[in-house]
Amino acid sequence: MLSGVIVKALSGYYYVRSSDGDVDEETVQCRARGIFKKRGESPLVGDRVRYSLTENGEGTVEELLPRTSELIRPPVANVDLAILVFSVSEPDLNLQLLDKFLVHIEHAGIPALLCLSKQDLEEEGEETAEAKAAAESVNRIYGALGYEVFGTSSRKGDGVEQLQERLRGHLAVFAGQSGVGKSSLLNAIVPGLDLETNEISSRLGRGKHTTRHVELINIGGGLVADTPGFSQLDFHELGIQDLSYCFVEMRELSPSCKFRGCTHVHEPGCAVIAAVGEGTVAKSRYDHYLLFMEEMKDTKRRY
Repeated sequence: MLSGVIVKALSGYYYVRSSDGDVDEETVQCRARGIFKKRGESPLVGDRVRYSLTENGEGTVEELLPRTSELIRPPVANVDLAILVFSVSEPDLNLQLLDKFLVHIEHAGIPALLCLSKQDLEEEGEETAEAKAAAESVNRIYGALGYEVFGTSSRKGDGVEQLQERLRGHLAVFAGQSGVGKSSLLNAIVPGLDLETNEISSRLGRGKHTTRHVELINIGGGLVADTPGFSQLDFHELGIQDLSYCFVEMRELSPSCKFRGCTHVHEPGCAVIAAVGEGTVAKSRYDHYLLFMEEMKDTKRRY
């Protein structure tokens, strides 16, 4: 059997690129063996697989090799770096949504870096002061937590080369709010890629979902999964007890709490609540934690 990586999944087919071949070589269109469905397994883009060739030049995925990571939304395996793309304007920077993305990425155990796109609009738009303040708050709050923050402009090319170099050697996923310029950024990183992009809707303040499926893109020394945009995320795969672990600062402070299993909501001697009062934990992050906690409780009650 041959070894390869699934680089695209579409309409029941899996497109596999040989592990031994050139990254630009043709992929083999494969079907998956029926045994996967019986086991409740589903091949994902990014999966390392063993496959066989059929007489008609297509192939069959025979075996899925062990995964190092797995994302449910977007459905990608073996990602080792997540780039969360948020614009400084059009649409406005949404820290609540950013924290929700970080919760999911932390839960998956994948290192994340933040990319603030459309930096050129910050200079030209009417909301310059607000956009600059938002960008500064991201650098202040999330930089202190150890997250790398990149500023980019797809139109001007600012920060694009530095981001491409950071992606070298990784299988990375681009994720973020719809309309923030993920496809434009990838087009800037890989000239001639020509991913479909759409303008922001002025009425809704968000972009249309321009990416219809997950596909791995060779960016020269690394692979990036271009994924469908998101309008919302939920916490179905996350337990309430896991939530605080997904906030870096709470994970570090939890051992100092008076009570084991502290929820950081009302307990006396809580190190997290004390840190919020002292200003060493950002109040916006703590407020989002409480909001997500309530959202998860509501979801549990409904189901």
